[in-house]
Amino acid sequence: MNHLTVEIARAHMDARLGEATRARRSSQLARSIRNHRKAEQAVQQARTALARAL
Repeated sequence: MNHLTVEIARAHMDARLGEATRARRSSQLARSIRNHRKAEQAVQQARTALARAL
C-alpha cells in the first residue's frame, strides 16, 4: 500500500510540474509578444520622427 501512495504522489507532482512548465511558457510567450509590439511601435515612431525631420 505504501508503494501505491508513493506512486500517486509522484504522479501528482509530475502533473503539477507539467502545469507549471506550461504556465511559464505561456507567460514567456505573452511577454515576448508584448515586447515585439513595443519594438514595432518604437520603429514606427522613429520613422515618423525621421520623416518630419527631413
